[in-house]
Amino acid sequence: MILPIYLYGNPVLRKVTQKVKPDYANLAELIDNMFETMNHAEGVGLAAPQVGLDLQLFVVDSSKFKDKDPSIKNHKRVFINPHIVEEWGEPWSYSEGCLSIPYLYGDVTRKAELRLRYQDEHFQEKTETFDGFFARVIQHEYDHLQGKLFIDYLPLLQRNLIGKKLERMMTEGKYEVDYPAHFLHKK
Repeated sequence: MILPIYLYGNPVLRKVTQKVKPDYANLAELIDNMFETMNHAEGVGLAAPQVGLDLQLFVVDSSKFKDKDPSIKNHKRVFINPHIVEEWGEPWSYSEGCLSIPYLYGDVTRKAELRLRYQDEHFQEKTETFDGFFARVIQHEYDHLQGKLFIDYLPLLQRNLIGKKLERMMTEGKYEVDYPAHFLHKK
């Protein structure tokens, strides 16, 4: 089932999320729905807050980019209760966007590699190292679990330039998206 994606301005996008417990009801169904929602919206990652849930959970499927970057591996993954243990490597910039902030992009600088401790969809504990584009997607989705958005990393001048657009999006509901969305109107 395709879930509505919560758009910029909704308070759930700024919350620090709660751990997912193994007895969480219908977790497998939620994960399937998140993948279906992400694919329908043509995204590469989706975090639980983006579907209105205060949970430490995100899904990633970067296989859409494997033609552009053959180094991309481990395309489709589930990350539950993740914790970034360490980040290192040469910082690099890339133009990021977000399904919760449609049609806005900005260059975000992130470290090239990270070590992540997490649980998979079967609650098996894992610690892995990721690099390149896949690491960037993980960092972006992990930020959602901390109440951060990619726009928080933009230089002040760039944030000021998009600030009025963000405010209009939030207050007037000026979103045109090709996927179900949850709008916040502050009228």
